[in-house]
Amino acid sequence: MSDQPPASNALLSGKTVVLGVSGSIAAYKSADLVSELRRAGADVFVVMTEAASHFITSLTLGTLSRNPVTTSMWEEEGGWEPGHIELADRADMLLVAPATANQIGNFANGCAPDVLSSIYLATKGKVMMVPAMNGKMYHHPTTQANLAKLGELGVQVIEPVEGELACGYEGSGKMASIATILKKTIDSLTPAS
Repeated sequence: MSDQPPASNALLSGKTVVLGVSGSIAAYKSADLVSELRRAGADVFVVMTEAASHFITSLTLGTLSRNPVTTSMWEEEGGWEPGHIELADRADMLLVAPATANQIGNFANGCAPDVLSSIYLATKGKVMMVPAMNGKMYHHPTTQANLAKLGELGVQVIEPVEGELACGYEGSGKMASIATILKKTIDSLTPAS
């Protein structure tokens, strides 16, 4: 089976995807992911960690998503309801791509030092994580234990692929393709026919 998404533009129509972007070199791929999610009909809201802002700008992701980008709990404005809780309530899916070892650890252990992990703790919708990191970090027993714990909590994980990593190593740890992420998101959010 091909990992190319079906051709229809409306497969995610009416769905809200909160895209979490954490501080991996793979964060640059989130621009294409936002575009493809929107092309599939999703309303996309991006949440960036501070570390992610060193790899891609909120201006880029806000322009592509056509929605404000959340970067901090301390910059929330626009009403009495905390913005991170509002986003968590709206999310049909919280999709974290790329997901760093740090973010995986925060999620697995209920830590909320940033707006993205706070949204995770408040999200009742589906959660999908797409790890991207050095292969040694990915295979470390702590990272694997955290991923297993998240799996037990119902978090879907799209495994990284083999390839050349930004650090110069070859091996697993490379973020899955945008086509794979999009297909798995569509499969998770649309009923089987």
